[in-house]
Amino acid sequence: MNEKERVLNRIREKIRLFPTGPGLYFMKDSADRVLYIGKAKNLRSRAGSYFQPSSDLISSRGPMIAEMITKVETVDYLESPNEVDALLQEARLIKDIRPPYNSDLVDDKTFPYLEITTGEDFPGVYITRQPKQKGVRLFGPFTSASDLRAVLVVLQKIFKFRTCGIEIKEDDPKRRFFRPCLLYSIRQCTAPCGARIGRPEYKKIIADLTKFLRSKRSVILRQLKEQMEAASAALDYEKAAMFRDRIRLIERLDQRGTPDEHVQPEVFAADPTEALVKLRDILESAQPVRIIEGIDIANISGQEAVGSLVKFIDGKPFKNGYRRFKIKTVKGIDDYAMVAEVVRRRYKYAMKGEELWPDLILIDGGLGHLRAAQNALNEMDAPPVKVASIAKREEDIYLQESSQPLKLAANSPVRRLLQYVRDEAHRFAQHYHHILRSKKMLSEE
Repeated sequence: MNEKERVLNRIREKIRLFPTGPGLYFMKDSADRVLYIGKAKNLRSRAGSYFQPSSDLISSRGPMIAEMITKVETVDYLESPNEVDALLQEARLIKDIRPPYNSDLVDDKTFPYLEITTGEDFPGVYITRQPKQKGVRLFGPFTSASDLRAVLVVLQKIFKFRTCGIEIKEDDPKRRFFRPCLLYSIRQCTAPCGARIGRPEYKKIIADLTKFLRSKRSVILRQLKEQMEAASAALDYEKAAMFRDRIRLIERLDQRGTPDEHVQPEVFAADPTEALVKLRDILESAQPVRIIEGIDIANISGQEAVGSLVKFIDGKPFKNGYRRFKIKTVKGIDDYAMVAEVVRRRYKYAMKGEELWPDLILIDGGLGHLRAAQNALNEMDAPPVKVASIAKREEDIYLQESSQPLKLAANSPVRRLLQYVRDEAHRFAQHYHHILRSKKMLSEE
């Protein structure tokens, strides 16, 4: 048996221990680099299909995948509670890790949300990939934009909410002279634009819609099924099929994540132009702030600690500059020492002139984290570089020159940009941390 056959047998034995539920699988080379990320309904079956002796990968998967398999040394997995979570996690990790053999999902496209503008007198309901920062209730992200558009039409027929972008004020006397659009005529909207409904009644509609989206939707689904059965009994099969399609669309509302668990920081990002100008003033920098690098640490009780570094250029993520660091020199729980290790390992290349220094290093944490990073740079005899930190909860921003935090308004473009960098670094660290923990548990099993 040659070496390649031994590797394949070892991989097959490992995959036999994979669970049979949904999740993600990771094809890795001899250096433990991720070559490919895939999702599966059945992890054991899907991952194992690549390594069957009878598999013809060139015809079934294409020449790129066949080439990749020759480089694979090991396969790991990450379980998911359901297929929707696996799909959303796959998209996020492919954007983060950018495996060389994943051709899909590497662009900047995001998953859509259903947005209800609860801060308005007459809230509207919209599909958006760029939700507002406040005054809204979000549902999603949804895995299928086309299904979401179709179900929105069905929901509007049931609840008759508005989807237009008109600004409508309750105290506007001109409303009663306004001519509603066609949706009012076909009974798909209650026309608050033309004062055909009062604010209390309309608010009740939005409250019922919100409750429907948050619940199991059993009442409406039961009504639709009764209507479908009645139409079928009356031999009106076209109408029965319409109700069947509506039921399927509404059931697909469950194919979504949550804004908190499936974070898409890029959809909440502010326009960076104004933020970078104001940030330069705050930092009192002689040069424009173009490159920002964010650092975060992830660990659970000191186990499998990892550090992450994300790079932003001109206020936007530069994914090729993202880096991950498995903490090597720190034992136990010591976030400050871990931050110092990541700083030393990252900027030793800049010290050699092999990489550019950023205009700002942003640490996820408080004043102690900032001091740890600054001390590590001083020990390296690094040139002057701006360092700041941003703490969670209060969102306090600490700068090198002061022990007192800088407090910025919630809608400050500078604060939102720094939060974006911090959230990217945090999420990137957490994902890598989960993968390492999964890998450790798999090896222990």
